[in-house]
Amino acid sequence: MIQIGSYTLPSRTVLAPMAGVTDLPFRQLCKRFGAGLVVSEMITSDSRLWNSRKSQWRMNHQGEQEPRAVQIAGSDPEMMAEAARLNAEKGAQIIDINMGCPAKKVCKKAAGSALLADEALVKNILQAVTQAVDIPVTLKIRTGSSPEQRNGLTIAKLAEDCGIQALSVHGRTRSCKFRGNAEYDTIAEIKQAIRIPLFANGDITTPQKAKTVIEYTGADGVMIGRAAQGKPWIFQQINAFLATGKLLAEPESEQIKSVLLEHLAALHSFYGDFMGVQIARKHVGWYLKEHNNTEPFRKQFNSLVDAQHQIEAIEHYFETAQHTEEIAA
Repeated sequence: MIQIGSYTLPSRTVLAPMAGVTDLPFRQLCKRFGAGLVVSEMITSDSRLWNSRKSQWRMNHQGEQEPRAVQIAGSDPEMMAEAARLNAEKGAQIIDINMGCPAKKVCKKAAGSALLADEALVKNILQAVTQAVDIPVTLKIRTGSSPEQRNGLTIAKLAEDCGIQALSVHGRTRSCKFRGNAEYDTIAEIKQAIRIPLFANGDITTPQKAKTVIEYTGADGVMIGRAAQGKPWIFQQINAFLATGKLLAEPESEQIKSVLLEHLAALHSFYGDFMGVQIARKHVGWYLKEHNNTEPFRKQFNSLVDAQHQIEAIEHYFETAQHTEEIAA
């Protein structure tokens, strides 16, 4: 079992923090399907911005199962330390530091994966945050700033020395963003050099790929990001395959319908009807992305402005769809 501080994770699968995706309703759903740890959406280290509606949603952990993990992002060591302290006071039980996000709006502020190019600053941030709180601090990184500067190994050793208690590594550099294929050689090299738990991340989309990556890298577990969008049961599938070597059957359309309706109801309740309806649209698109001939329905669904109408539309869609022709298992 994987240990992070005093917390023993119940599985080897972790939900990656994703802005605009890993809100409380989605985290709770993934947890129910076997994610051993779920991490909040990225929260800015600038606490002056926390009064915004978006930040309040991101910092809402009401009813969330332990351990509650919060990701913070920024480039100023003192602000990062203060953000960690304040989030711990608000109920965070694990602080995760973002040094993996390649998004332009994050990197232009010298945060996220842009930090990897400045090892001295990385050290200052890690020391400041780990010394500021008495709860576990984890770190998410990429393999380096660019293919020419893969310094992930150096950053990983630095992280362990600074008291980081678990590390997640995405198998691409900052400059790669999400292009090309993730590489796992660097992750394997990092795992050989550190003693803290390591989660491999990047292009892990199936139970078979999860097992292959764990065996190749020696990683303690896997972090799942985009593959969980519209498919929260992927954690259950990976956990079962790692434990038994057997593949679980894909959920039947009735099961998918039930999960989707549950997710929609949670979004409507969490955000309220207006924002809940808008946010539901992208999730429905993800749930239906592997289904055939969904474009007309999705266009019609995205025009709906009422929560109840969204529920009714999904119920009607699944009632009328042909399992073998219109819904890919």
